[in-house]
Amino acid sequence: MGILDGKVAIITGAGRGLGREEALLMAKEGCNLVINDLGAGFDGKGAEAKVADIVAEECRKLGVKAVGNYDSVTDFNKAKGMIDQAVSEFGKLDIVVNNAGILRDRMLFNMAEEEFDDIIAVHLKGTFNMTRHVSAYFRETGKADPSLKNFGRVINTASDAGLLGNMGQTNYGAAKAGIAAFTVIAAMELKKYATVNCIVPVARTRLTTDATPTMVEVMSKLDERGFDVFDPANVAPMVVYLASDHAKKISGEVFRVVADRVYIYQGWHTHNQIDNGGKPFTPQILAERVKSELMKGAPRKETLMDSIGSLIKM
Repeated sequence: MGILDGKVAIITGAGRGLGREEALLMAKEGCNLVINDLGAGFDGKGAEAKVADIVAEECRKLGVKAVGNYDSVTDFNKAKGMIDQAVSEFGKLDIVVNNAGILRDRMLFNMAEEEFDDIIAVHLKGTFNMTRHVSAYFRETGKADPSLKNFGRVINTASDAGLLGNMGQTNYGAAKAGIAAFTVIAAMELKKYATVNCIVPVARTRLTTDATPTMVEVMSKLDERGFDVFDPANVAPMVVYLASDHAKKISGEVFRVVADRVYIYQGWHTHNQIDNGGKPFTPQILAERVKSELMKGAPRKETLMDSIGSLIKM
């Protein structure tokens, strides 16, 4: 028996990379699936329906039911159609994994409006579109049968590029940081009906190799044990766990997942403070006290390279 026996899930962007690995492991654990993938390139251009169909067939060979879907998560109504498709095909829906993504990397002073808008549309709006519609379904279903309680699962995908920062990715980083915040708030709003969590994967995918050729060598390295730390299959178990009943009391959390490690993120929090004795600050007083008092002892900010470098010798 698998820990997802009888469950039904939609995974967006499941034709390749992380989404494919998540789908295959979910299938091994007994989950029926809607495999969504537009079949586009890493930059979102083009379309190829067979990408989703191939993964759906791989899942069926593992003994579950699976169908393909080729719509874009950027379309509000087509996102609703995915929810409807799952319920029509399998009679219910338990899990949505928001994984679809593209890249349009560019330094801010060279970035076109379209390059910003397209990234926000796929990552942030796409996550909203899917979660908006499935949350309505979870709420309606949960109100009809209160014994289900928080039966639904939403698993979003953020990135260290947004939570730690990465040059050339103001668009992508903004979208991914937004997804982390979206997760925390959605978890509050859906606590009666569903859990909402977020993973921050570090893995070898088209977004970290095809889009960034300089990362190919780094992402292909093994650690001193010979372990393939950036294999996208390493990320899938955490997604399956969060989708299962074992994680029904975990919600509103953000987890980095890479290699043989899982980290828990803690969001923005205050580290220090200064006060001015009941009087408004003046710019002159702030000039004297911000660096010397407020920022004194502040921990060094973690970087994207810190997280990668801790896994392999760079």
